[in-house]
Amino acid sequence: MNDRTALVTGANKGIGKHIARLLAAEGFTVFVGARDAERGRRAVAEIGDGARQLDLDVTDPASVAAAAARVDRLDVLVNNAGIAVTLDPPEASGVAEFRDTFETNVFGVVAVTNAFLPALRRSARPRIVNVSSGTASLAWSTGPNPQFLSGAGGAAAYRSSKAALNALTVLYALTLDGEGFKVNALAPGARATDLTPRATELGGDPAEGAEGAVRLALLPDDGPTGGFFSWDGTPVPW
Repeated sequence: MNDRTALVTGANKGIGKHIARLLAAEGFTVFVGARDAERGRRAVAEIGDGARQLDLDVTDPASVAAAAARVDRLDVLVNNAGIAVTLDPPEASGVAEFRDTFETNVFGVVAVTNAFLPALRRSARPRIVNVSSGTASLAWSTGPNPQFLSGAGGAAAYRSSKAALNALTVLYALTLDGEGFKVNALAPGARATDLTPRATELGGDPAEGAEGAVRLALLPDDGPTGGFFSWDGTPVPW
Protein backbone atom coordinates (compact mmCIF):
# COMPACT_ATOMS: atom_id res chain seq x y z
CA MET A 1 0.00 0.00 0.00
CA ASN A 2 1.33 3.42 -0.98
CA ASP A 3 0.93 5.77 1.97
CA ARG A 4 3.35 8.51 0.96
CA THR A 5 2.29 12.05 1.84
CA ALA A 6 3.32 15.45 0.53
CA LEU A 7 2.57 19.09 1.26
CA VAL A 8 2.86 21.79 -1.39
CA THR A 9 2.45 25.38 -0.20
CA GLY A 10 0.83 27.88 -2.54
CA ALA A 11 -0.68 24.94 -4.42
CA ASN A 12 -3.99 26.44 -5.52
CA LYS A 13 -2.52 27.81 -8.77
CA GLY A 14 0.49 28.01 -11.07
CA ILE A 15 3.54 25.83 -10.59
CA GLY A 16 2.37 24.75 -7.14
CA LYS A 17 -0.86 23.24 -8.44
CA HIS A 18 1.05 21.36 -11.14
CA ILE A 19 3.49 20.03 -8.52
CA ALA A 20 0.56 18.82 -6.42
CA ARG A 21 -1.07 17.22 -9.46
CA LEU A 22 2.10 15.41 -10.50
CA LEU A 23 2.77 14.13 -6.98
CA ALA A 24 -0.82 12.87 -6.74
CA ALA A 25 -0.25 11.06 -10.04
CA GLU A 26 2.80 9.41 -8.42
CA GLY A 27 0.51 7.99 -5.75
CA PHE A 28 1.04 10.54 -3.00
CA THR A 29 -1.66 11.88 -0.75
CA VAL A 30 -1.02 15.58 -1.37
CA PHE A 31 -1.99 18.33 1.01
CA VAL A 32 -2.82 21.34 -1.15
CA GLY A 33 -1.69 24.30 0.91
CA ALA A 34 -3.62 27.50 0.14
CA ARG A 35 -4.28 30.63 2.16
CA ASP A 36 -7.61 31.16 0.37
CA ALA A 37 -9.92 28.32 1.40
CA GLU A 38 -12.20 28.57 -1.63
CA ARG A 39 -9.31 28.53 -4.09
CA GLY A 40 -7.89 25.59 -2.19
CA ARG A 41 -11.16 23.69 -2.54
CA ARG A 42 -11.27 24.36 -6.27
CA ALA A 43 -7.69 23.20 -6.72
CA VAL A 44 -8.38 19.98 -4.81
CA ALA A 45 -11.42 19.31 -7.00
CA GLU A 46 -9.38 19.91 -10.16
CA ILE A 47 -6.47 17.71 -9.06
CA GLY A 48 -8.81 14.90 -8.00
CA ASP A 49 -7.77 11.65 -6.38
CA GLY A 50 -5.11 12.01 -3.73
CA ALA A 51 -5.55 15.74 -3.15
CA ARG A 52 -6.49 17.04 0.30
CA GLN A 53 -7.27 20.62 1.22
CA LEU A 54 -5.05 22.29 3.84
CA ASP A 55 -5.74 25.90 4.76
CA LEU A 56 -2.30 27.44 5.17
CA ASP A 57 -1.11 31.04 5.19
CA VAL A 58 2.66 30.80 5.52
CA THR A 59 2.84 34.33 6.99
CA ASP A 60 0.37 33.58 9.81
CA PRO A 61 1.86 31.66 12.77
CA ALA A 62 -1.56 30.46 13.95
CA SER A 63 -2.39 29.16 10.47
CA VAL A 64 0.95 27.35 10.22
CA ALA A 65 0.50 25.75 13.64
CA ALA A 66 -3.07 24.65 12.88
CA ALA A 67 -1.98 23.12 9.56
CA ALA A 68 0.94 21.27 11.15
CA ALA A 69 -1.39 19.82 13.79
CA ARG A 70 -3.39 18.14 11.02
CA VAL A 71 -0.45 16.24 9.52
CA ASP A 72 1.06 13.39 11.52
CA ARG A 73 3.65 12.17 9.00
CA LEU A 74 5.07 13.84 5.92
CA ASP A 75 7.42 12.48 3.28
CA VAL A 76 7.76 15.53 1.05
CA LEU A 77 7.53 19.25 1.75
CA VAL A 78 7.57 21.60 -1.23
CA ASN A 79 7.97 25.22 -0.17
CA ASN A 80 6.43 26.79 -3.25
CA ALA A 81 4.45 29.78 -1.92
CA GLY A 82 6.07 32.99 -3.10
CA ILE A 83 5.33 36.57 -4.06
CA ALA A 84 6.92 39.36 -6.10
CA VAL A 85 5.45 42.68 -5.02
CA THR A 86 7.70 44.84 -7.18
CA LEU A 87 10.03 44.48 -10.17
CA ASP A 88 11.96 47.64 -9.25
CA PRO A 89 15.73 47.80 -8.72
CA PRO A 90 16.91 48.27 -5.13
CA GLU A 91 17.14 52.07 -5.17
CA ALA A 92 13.52 52.32 -6.32
CA SER A 93 12.18 49.73 -3.85
CA GLY A 94 10.86 50.63 -0.42
CA VAL A 95 11.86 48.84 2.74
CA ALA A 96 8.23 47.79 3.20
CA GLU A 97 8.32 46.01 -0.17
CA PHE A 98 11.41 44.09 0.90
CA ARG A 99 9.78 43.19 4.22
CA ASP A 100 6.58 41.96 2.57
CA THR A 101 8.53 39.86 0.08
CA PHE A 102 10.82 38.31 2.68
CA GLU A 103 7.82 37.62 4.96
CA THR A 104 6.50 35.08 2.46
CA ASN A 105 9.55 33.95 0.53
CA VAL A 106 11.97 33.54 3.45
CA PHE A 107 10.33 33.78 6.87
CA GLY A 108 7.33 31.76 5.68
CA VAL A 109 9.63 28.97 4.56
CA VAL A 110 11.34 28.89 7.95
CA ALA A 111 7.99 28.86 9.76
CA VAL A 112 6.53 26.06 7.66
CA THR A 113 9.68 23.94 7.56
CA ASN A 114 10.22 24.12 11.30
CA ALA A 115 6.55 23.42 12.05
CA PHE A 116 6.49 20.33 9.84
CA LEU A 117 9.89 18.92 10.81
CA PRO A 118 8.36 16.57 13.43
CA ALA A 119 6.10 15.08 10.74
CA LEU A 120 9.00 14.85 8.27
CA ARG A 121 11.14 13.09 10.87
CA ARG A 122 8.55 10.30 10.95
CA SER A 123 9.30 9.55 7.30
CA ALA A 124 11.89 7.02 6.19
CA ARG A 125 12.84 9.29 3.27
CA PRO A 126 12.13 12.93 4.09
CA ARG A 127 12.52 15.37 1.21
CA ILE A 128 12.32 19.18 1.19
CA VAL A 129 12.16 21.13 -2.07
CA ASN A 130 12.44 24.93 -1.98
CA VAL A 131 11.15 26.60 -5.13
CA SER A 132 13.69 29.33 -5.81
CA SER A 133 14.50 31.17 -9.05
CA GLY A 134 17.28 31.34 -11.59
CA THR A 135 17.25 35.10 -10.99
CA ALA A 136 18.57 34.38 -7.47
CA SER A 137 21.84 32.96 -8.81
CA LEU A 138 24.55 35.53 -8.18
CA ALA A 139 26.72 33.85 -10.81
CA TRP A 140 23.96 34.05 -13.42
CA SER A 141 23.14 37.62 -12.40
CA THR A 142 26.67 38.74 -13.19
CA GLY A 143 27.33 36.47 -16.17
CA PRO A 144 25.59 34.44 -18.86
CA ASN A 145 22.13 33.30 -17.75
CA PRO A 146 20.39 30.53 -19.72
CA GLN A 147 17.02 31.26 -18.12
CA PHE A 148 16.80 35.06 -17.89
CA LEU A 149 18.47 38.23 -19.14
CA SER A 150 21.55 39.01 -17.04
CA GLY A 151 23.18 42.31 -16.19
CA ALA A 152 20.06 44.02 -14.83
CA GLY A 153 19.23 44.87 -11.22
CA GLY A 154 15.45 44.68 -11.38
CA ALA A 155 13.15 42.72 -9.05
CA ALA A 156 15.63 43.31 -6.24
CA ALA A 157 13.30 42.35 -3.38
CA TYR A 158 12.22 39.11 -5.04
CA ARG A 159 15.66 38.07 -6.23
CA SER A 160 17.38 38.79 -2.91
CA SER A 161 14.65 36.88 -1.07
CA LYS A 162 15.25 33.86 -3.26
CA ALA A 163 19.01 34.17 -2.75
CA ALA A 164 18.31 34.07 1.00
CA LEU A 165 16.13 31.00 0.40
CA ASN A 166 19.08 29.35 -1.35
CA ALA A 167 21.23 30.00 1.71
CA LEU A 168 18.56 28.45 3.94
CA THR A 169 18.49 25.42 1.65
CA VAL A 170 22.18 24.82 2.25
CA LEU A 171 21.89 25.38 6.01
CA TYR A 172 18.90 23.04 6.40
CA ALA A 173 20.69 20.43 4.27
CA LEU A 174 23.77 20.59 6.47
CA THR A 175 21.73 20.44 9.68
CA LEU A 176 19.48 17.56 8.62
CA ASP A 177 21.92 15.49 6.58
CA GLY A 178 22.53 12.95 9.34
CA GLU A 179 18.78 12.20 9.50
CA GLY A 180 18.41 11.11 5.89
CA PHE A 181 16.88 14.34 4.61
CA LYS A 182 17.42 15.59 1.07
CA VAL A 183 17.00 19.38 0.93
CA ASN A 184 17.38 21.12 -2.43
CA ALA A 185 16.40 24.28 -4.25
CA LEU A 186 14.77 24.47 -7.67
CA ALA A 187 15.07 27.06 -10.43
CA PRO A 188 11.86 26.33 -12.39
CA GLY A 189 12.61 28.69 -15.27
CA ALA A 190 10.48 31.47 -16.70
CA ARG A 191 6.88 30.28 -16.56
CA ALA A 192 3.51 31.68 -17.56
CA THR A 193 2.09 32.29 -14.09
CA ASP A 194 0.57 35.32 -12.41
CA LEU A 195 3.65 35.92 -10.25
CA THR A 196 4.38 39.02 -12.34
CA PRO A 197 2.93 40.50 -15.55
CA ARG A 198 6.20 39.74 -17.32
CA ALA A 199 6.08 36.11 -16.22
CA THR A 200 2.78 35.73 -18.03
CA GLU A 201 4.29 37.19 -21.21
CA LEU A 202 7.28 34.82 -21.16
CA GLY A 203 4.92 31.92 -21.76
CA GLY A 204 6.85 28.89 -20.48
CA ASP A 205 4.74 25.92 -19.42
CA PRO A 206 4.36 25.83 -15.60
CA ALA A 207 3.95 22.05 -15.72
CA GLU A 208 7.46 21.73 -17.15
CA GLY A 209 8.89 23.66 -14.21
CA ALA A 210 6.86 21.52 -11.81
CA GLU A 211 8.50 18.37 -13.16
CA GLY A 212 11.80 19.55 -11.70
CA ALA A 213 10.27 19.82 -8.23
CA VAL A 214 8.86 16.31 -8.47
CA ARG A 215 12.24 14.97 -9.55
CA LEU A 216 13.80 16.42 -6.38
CA ALA A 217 10.91 15.13 -4.27
CA LEU A 218 11.57 11.59 -5.50
CA LEU A 219 15.35 11.57 -5.02
CA PRO A 220 16.83 8.20 -4.05
CA ASP A 221 18.87 7.75 -0.88
CA ASP A 222 22.11 8.42 -2.77
CA GLY A 223 20.73 11.60 -4.35
CA PRO A 224 22.16 15.07 -3.77
CA THR A 225 21.34 17.41 -0.90
CA GLY A 226 22.11 21.09 -0.43
CA GLY A 227 22.02 21.67 -4.20
CA PHE A 228 20.43 24.16 -6.58
CA PHE A 229 19.01 22.65 -9.75
CA SER A 230 17.28 23.81 -12.90
CA TRP A 231 13.93 22.34 -13.90
CA ASP A 232 15.73 19.94 -16.25
CA GLY A 233 17.98 18.57 -13.51
CA THR A 234 21.16 20.45 -14.39
CA PRO A 235 22.99 22.21 -11.54
CA VAL A 236 22.60 25.98 -11.16
CA PRO A 237 25.55 28.01 -9.83
CA TRP A 238 24.90 29.87 -6.61
